Amino acid sequence: MAGLDPIPPVLLARVGKPESRQLAGYLADGGYASWKRVLAGSATGEWTPARLTEIVKASGLRGRGGAGFPCGLKWTFVPPKERRGGKPVYLLCNADESEPGTFKDRVLIEQDPHQVLEGMMLSSFALDVRHAYVYIRGEMWQGAAILNEAVAEAEAAGLLGRNILGSGLDLDVTIHRGGGAYICGEETALIESLEGKRGHPRIKPPFPAVWGAWGCPTVVNNVETLSCVKHIVDRGAEWFKGIGRNDRNTGPKLYCVSGHVEKPGVYEAPIGIPWERLLAMAGGVKGGRKLKAVIPGGASAPMLTAAEVAGVPMDFDGLAAAKSMFGSAAIIVMDETTDMPKAVTNISKFFAHESCGQCTPCREGTPWLNKALKRIVNGGGKKTDLDLLLSIANQMGNGMTICVFADAAIAPVLSGVSKFRGEFEAYIADSPAAGAVLPAPGGISGKVAERVAAGMHD
Repeated sequence: MAGLDPIPPVLLARVGKPESRQLAGYLADGGYASWKRVLAGSATGEWTPARLTEIVKASGLRGRGGAGFPCGLKWTFVPPKERRGGKPVYLLCNADESEPGTFKDRVLIEQDPHQVLEGMMLSSFALDVRHAYVYIRGEMWQGAAILNEAVAEAEAAGLLGRNILGSGLDLDVTIHRGGGAYICGEETALIESLEGKRGHPRIKPPFPAVWGAWGCPTVVNNVETLSCVKHIVDRGAEWFKGIGRNDRNTGPKLYCVSGHVEKPGVYEAPIGIPWERLLAMAGGVKGGRKLKAVIPGGASAPMLTAAEVAGVPMDFDGLAAAKSMFGSAAIIVMDETTDMPKAVTNISKFFAHESCGQCTPCREGTPWLNKALKRIVNGGGKKTDLDLLLSIANQMGNGMTICVFADAAIAPVLSGVSKFRGEFEAYIADSPAAGAVLPAPGGISGKVAERVAAGMHD
């Protein structure tokens, strides 16, 4: 398919250049040309928020932060000016990159901050935003400093601030460092944190587009998503749609590949690239060993065996069909030497630590899962432990909590235990022989038993 042919770098085109962070280097490469064009056209009516929104909608851009929701459609949920009662609209750039295995946004922020800013500026124009925020993970202090320098450069050049380039439009951008909580990657928890409160997810509805930061209409978009907007305005919706597997999966995509590969790193490719081609870009499995499993969308994605991932298009729909999820495209490769019970235990430790504690099933369930898994890998496992793990997961997922953190936490447990059960049983001294399958416990519903057999949550 032509849309999957190799393409020159788009989002990573400037990474590694001597002046990739500086305004002078960005301007020399044609940066801010679209921002200037839109500002000039706003005075004549050539460019309007509605037109820019329609271009993004037509491009098929889906959110790159994990949810994959159509970006332009999300923007249309903001009430029109006459229905906002004088309330401002806020744009929040979600730079709280905390999903294990994910490091693409950090590259964009630290290597090409003006690309991120121009995407934010254009998106702010489309949304009638006068104050936008970058919510960046607290540990990413270097990225925050780089973004602050970029904002200062843009303000000094008249590209941000009051009456930008004589257009009559105002826009401020504030860089806000979070406290390093994984849950603040969830948009409503991010909003709570930005307001100075604990990062607890909100019950929805109301949705942020209607009632977000400080009770005002708010749009939260990922760093990579906003960077794509800049290139869509530069080159047009049809260009963007011409890249990718189909109309539901369009544009260039950044893939984070880590684990047992020869060349871990961030790779740019058309979204929907087949698994084998992406693995080849990363140099293949390290040491020529056999592939055992892949976590395709960060630690919260159900893992796939080598057989299950074969030939899978690496995009939203391709991985959903494979009974996993694309998430943030954080691909963790595990070879034949991987101890799966220890890998799952390590992931469960992360989720137990990062639960915000607001919902009882998640607050109590995540440490319970980790405790049972640690008991197994430390040689104290019982015959009933695997069924206990599935029972705990059954009580945590499927909408039992305000946000999807609990569903994320149980995904590696359900998929790991169901697909590599023999390895877990081998740790349990009084279990049946490795490879035997214990009957499903009576306390687990038929729906969950099917889910476990499929190796994922609904």
